[in-house]
Amino acid sequence: MCALSIASDGRRCVLESRPSDEGNLEMECQTSQVFATNKMLQEYIETDECVAACGVDRQSLGLSSDALLDSKFIANLCSHQCYNNCPNIVDLYSNVASAEGVSLTKMCSSQKIRPRRGMSQFLISGAVAPVVSGGGSPASSVAPPPS
Repeated sequence: MCALSIASDGRRCVLESRPSDEGNLEMECQTSQVFATNKMLQEYIETDECVAACGVDRQSLGLSSDALLDSKFIANLCSHQCYNNCPNIVDLYSNVASAEGVSLTKMCSSQKIRPRRGMSQFLISGAVAPVVSGGGSPASSVAPPPS
């Protein structure tokens, strides 16, 4: 129950992978440097109902904005069932979208009008979103726009 959980100090927990001594890949829960905006969410573990309603995966590694490029994910995230009942997930993806210069509220409003619209249509630069790793400070990687 690591991913989608929040530590007692308000930092988000993330699932990371690392090689074991035997050469296998092991999953490990780490506390990221990313804080939940909503202070009421300290020591919070996301419910199975919200995981299902929002279309998120407890086995996802790290924190990434990649999901915001998927119009199907945006539809789940912006659904009444998720957006109005799952403050942890909405807080997480609001912060992720904000880091990309996009408002989740505006994305959800636009999604109701134009359902196939994802974050990619909100980004002018065409750059791929940075990924925040759980082990330390945010790591940013920007890929060139497609040719």
